[in-house]
Amino acid sequence: MTTSITTRCDDPVVLNQWYPVCSEQEVAEAGVRTRLLGADIECSVDTAGEPTVRDGDTVLPVQRRYGFVWTTLGTPEKDVFPIDEADEPDRRYVPCGWVTLRSSPGRVVENFLDMAHFPFVHTGILGGEAATEVARYKWEIRRETDEVWATDCTFFQPQVSAASEGTFAQLTYRVPNPYQVMLYRVSPSDPTRLDAIALFVQPIDETLCRAQPVMYLVDPHSSHTELVQFEQVIFLQDRIIVENQRPLLLPLDPRDEIPTRADASSVTYRRWLKAKGLRWGALPFRPVDTRGADT
Repeated sequence: MTTSITTRCDDPVVLNQWYPVCSEQEVAEAGVRTRLLGADIECSVDTAGEPTVRDGDTVLPVQRRYGFVWTTLGTPEKDVFPIDEADEPDRRYVPCGWVTLRSSPGRVVENFLDMAHFPFVHTGILGGEAATEVARYKWEIRRETDEVWATDCTFFQPQVSAASEGTFAQLTYRVPNPYQVMLYRVSPSDPTRLDAIALFVQPIDETLCRAQPVMYLVDPHSSHTELVQFEQVIFLQDRIIVENQRPLLLPLDPRDEIPTRADASSVTYRRWLKAKGLRWGALPFRPVDTRGADT
């Protein structure tokens, strides 16, 4: 049986980020004890009803965003990343529940970026074996915001959403910080607007995390239950794949795994993490000695 790596994080790249650790509803109903980056933390509300997060005797910074309590063990340079769609009053707000995964958070983010697995893992929903090719798309690191984006992504999906029939989905991916990720798609209900789907990831230990899809949708037809069930089916299918990837830690050395053309977003994501010097949750880049042999 694989066990998680429980060493407390000492990587500033990872420490200096905001992470969701519970929903506002969870902490309002009862105190929440959990782990973040190898540290035991406790979430509660004070006498004024405001959420408080403690690491032992240390009170941690808190932000309330998107229905969740976010905290950090370090000193982030920025606030929790913005989701503009969250401010649009006509959107459906659909949190889909936490799912625990025996995997590193980087593997979870990378799987979310991967379109090539749609026909084989999400057959009949997000893909089918009759159409497996991933068309060329654009990727970039946006220096002004320090985010990874993949744009002009298209893929035939037999069931784009809970209420739609098959069509070519128009997709855009965004990685706003190392262990959070988002998807924007042209809404099947209104082609002039984009649905926004975030995957909020709480890194527990290096090889254990939990994640929750949160959707901001333009969908006047589906029930809340239908929307949640549709997303849960997809994510639980992903869970099986992610937990069986080896190694559990995300390799940052390109010699460890051979990418294909469809993996452009993954390659960019790993290069971005490597350039930051990220260590926690990843296998490090191995330098090459002067004779060309691995050291």
